Amino acid sequence: MASSMLHYFGFGSKPPSSDEQLKDTPVRALPASWYTSPEMYELERRAIFSRRWLLMTHSSRVKEAGDWLRYEIAGFNFIITRDRQGEINAFHNVCRHRAYPVVEKDESSGNAKILSCRYHGWSYGLNGKLAKAPGYKDLNQFDKAQNGLFKIHVKVDINGFIWVNLDANEVPEVPWEEHFRDVDKQERYKAYNFADYDLDHTYELDGHYNWKILADNFNECYHCPTTHPDIPEFLNLDSFDSDLKDGHIQHHCVSTPEQIAKGLYTASTYYFPMTAMVVSPHFIMIQKFLPNSARSSKMAYEIYKNKKSSSEEFHLISDMYERVMREDKVLCDKAQRNLDRNVFISGQLHPKFEKAPLFFQTTAREVVVEHFEREKREGHEIWPAKQKVPGNSQVSDKDEAFCAGLSCGAQKEILAW
Repeated sequence: MASSMLHYFGFGSKPPSSDEQLKDTPVRALPASWYTSPEMYELERRAIFSRRWLLMTHSSRVKEAGDWLRYEIAGFNFIITRDRQGEINAFHNVCRHRAYPVVEKDESSGNAKILSCRYHGWSYGLNGKLAKAPGYKDLNQFDKAQNGLFKIHVKVDINGFIWVNLDANEVPEVPWEEHFRDVDKQERYKAYNFADYDLDHTYELDGHYNWKILADNFNECYHCPTTHPDIPEFLNLDSFDSDLKDGHIQHHCVSTPEQIAKGLYTASTYYFPMTAMVVSPHFIMIQKFLPNSARSSKMAYEIYKNKKSSSEEFHLISDMYERVMREDKVLCDKAQRNLDRNVFISGQLHPKFEKAPLFFQTTAREVVVEHFEREKREGHEIWPAKQKVPGNSQVSDKDEAFCAGLSCGAQKEILAW
């Protein structure tokens, strides 16, 4: 461990390359306010979570018709389900009648023949189409086709992983390929057959931390030698590095012969904004950082076991990763509490050892600033996930404009440029 730490921090290792010598200046990180501000969090909801592609889960979790999963991310509540034609769909968990959920908040998964709202009995097929609206069949201008569940864009990649995009436009403004082209075709993935893995268990860690502090923490291993005694078992820190791609980060290292023999080597990828996946011969971990507010988030884990692996092989790496994740929770919680004290502004990050969190922070900054400038030009908040009212919506449009004039939802303070 001591030798590994010396090499990791640059002592006793080979001289740096010319490229490394150019990167010898610390870089100032995002300020604490970006991790504590409610207004920044609301801007991130608009700029990031309602318009970027989000990696959610694997399609094996919705194997049968009627299987569904519910998620809540940054205030957006939605479900993923498989219909009778075998298609995977996603919908906002919002009844089109009075906005009551079709799946109750305390339910996270299940199987259903139909999705039904308990408020007034409106029900929907697994394809999201309105099946029944009691008392509405005699209304002349009521169109069932215009009152299905609010649909969410879905992509299933070549390895069976499910992505969603909440953009309400018929075609998302941000195409999946812009940030994730061929991310599912990584050379290192050729060693794995993703059909060999089944969900083993899930767990969640709630905490007092901004979602970005979780992403910062995951994307660097500068802290690993001093805080995670398990890490050297499955990561060769001497060779740890990260490749920065369009909207994702590929972490890699050269495994030792001992690690390879035990199956303790991984292919780790971070998908902006809030998902990381670790693939190994014996297990897969999908980790999602789910914001609840500016200062609270949930670390949610899906753990998959290779059907060909023994229980001992699976638990050897799975248990180590869970210990590391729980240690990370403590680190993030304590760092966030100090950010909340309004003493610390920002630190200087190492351009090599922390280049991955710098890449993440740069991406987050560019996305929210671009969206803010767009809102500034148009003079109002822009919520890409906000649905359009079909048909003759003049009354709704007038009501919306009237409310905006009164600064409903505290718009006056937020949009006072």
